[in-house]
Amino acid sequence: MPIYRCNKCGFVSEDTQTPVNTPTACGRCGTPSTVYGTVFFVEELIKRLASVTRELKTLQAQPVAAPTAPAAPAPAVPAAAPAASSFPTLDAAPKEAPHTALVQWFAQKNIQAAIDPSAADTSGFFDEAATALGDDYLLFADLLDRVCYSYRKSYTNVNLELAKLSQKDGQAITQFCRTLYEHTFFARYHYQKAEKIARLTLQMAPAIRQFFEGGWLEWYALVQALSASKQRSVPLSYARGVKVTFPNEDLHELDVLLQPQGQEPICIECKTGEFRRDIDKYVRLNKRLGLAKSRFILCCTDLNAEQAQGLSAMYDLSFVPLPMLKRHLHSMI
Repeated sequence: MPIYRCNKCGFVSEDTQTPVNTPTACGRCGTPSTVYGTVFFVEELIKRLASVTRELKTLQAQPVAAPTAPAAPAPAVPAAAPAASSFPTLDAAPKEAPHTALVQWFAQKNIQAAIDPSAADTSGFFDEAATALGDDYLLFADLLDRVCYSYRKSYTNVNLELAKLSQKDGQAITQFCRTLYEHTFFARYHYQKAEKIARLTLQMAPAIRQFFEGGWLEWYALVQALSASKQRSVPLSYARGVKVTFPNEDLHELDVLLQPQGQEPICIECKTGEFRRDIDKYVRLNKRLGLAKSRFILCCTDLNAEQAQGLSAMYDLSFVPLPMLKRHLHSMI
């Protein structure tokens, strides 16, 4: 539904009569205000929020200068360490882009790699939400299924009936939904306590839909790699959603790419649904990339450990269930 915000008095209102991108009189003070489509309006808010978050993290990471005595020069003091954060961000590595080594590796193989740095920018809320989903996937799997189903059917609302769940699980889900709403992953959130029903209104912004429909797993894989890199103090080149073009002009998109310093890259393909029909495609793709079997990973939410072991023995790929991804990456970085 179209929406406007008055730049004079700050009044926000929906407007179903005025065409998008045309002015209308503010319902409070009468000042002309431009009406925008809701999706566009929300996308711009998300961009501005991400920008402000990056600036805040940069300011928090700046060292605080030690006071100096007026009578004599103070001894040299090492720069203060950046403020602690859960995961490294692009702002934490200003000397060079986090994907530089990957670009060089592809260039040596005569493969063009198109990388969008913003696709791996952890200054927003995608990484935190993905971490919560991946760490407790069994609890949130039904929420994900219902949201994805509603997107496919062009529904705008999702109702979660929580009465059959334990009190602990119900509280965890409602708290998570409330947090997602606060971070604009949902347009609206309401919990009917008596009926124990959580009512959600979907966010139509493309970035949010892509997150729920599988992007969250890519973010989860990236966050686990960054966490391992930080714990082991191993420099890591990384990227997400990399479009590679081979010499014969074949085009492929790689979900997550990692390259620990001094090592060959690691490619992670993330599958939240059916993956079996794509196995041959990934086998041929890895052959063209020339990566070792252990370094081309298919992370699948629908696999258990026994199935993953069997498939890894059958194909020149490494199949990894979601619960084992964190440990697997920590063993490789």
